[in-house]
Amino acid sequence: MKKVLILEDEVNIRSFVVINLRRAGYDAIEAGTGAEALERLRENPDIGVAILDIMLPDMDGFEVCRNIRATNKLIGIIMLTARTQEMDKVTGLMTGADDYVTKPFSPAELTARIDAIFRRIGGETNTDSEVLSQGIFVLNTRNRTLEKNGERIKLTQVEYAIMKLFMQNPGRALSREDILTSVWGRDYDGELKIVDVNIRRLRIKIENDTANPTFITTVWGFGYKWGA
Repeated sequence: MKKVLILEDEVNIRSFVVINLRRAGYDAIEAGTGAEALERLRENPDIGVAILDIMLPDMDGFEVCRNIRATNKLIGIIMLTARTQEMDKVTGLMTGADDYVTKPFSPAELTARIDAIFRRIGGETNTDSEVLSQGIFVLNTRNRTLEKNGERIKLTQVEYAIMKLFMQNPGRALSREDILTSVWGRDYDGELKIVDVNIRRLRIKIENDTANPTFITTVWGFGYKWGA
């Protein structure tokens, strides 16, 4: 059974999420503080997705996210927040989250986001080519790794999926909608800005100069293009 961690200090909300996760067939693991969540992750290294509330009694969800990403690039992370400010969404994504859900939310919405992450984690059992090589970049689709000039670049699942899409379409202008559909799925009902923030995060990792990107270039008013 696929494991999902739910970090939420409000017991009623956490219980509501746990009940619905179990109904959806997931093994829900609970935590009420950031420290407890990190301990649950150490005890259960096979957790595939972590749902993190932002407002917590000991540390905020952003700090928990950073702690997780310091040692685990592959786990899916969804930020859960009652706030609607743009900065909270951007901050969550820039600290390593894959997605965000704003309270109040429906069980179906949250489950759909979790399902999408597990599809990315479990996908690609069959690939036409195990290695995509372009310029100084090599993407290995078997072990989901990226190298630049022979040096490994650590990617999250979302960053890997974006890189794979780009390297399968060199020189082609991809719209934000194209990227959103390919990476997050056709049923994803979130906002397009999640694409822009993840591109920004990816550029920090692969570009020589993030102020003047040369590998992932912007096609103004449309989307992005890859050209290594």
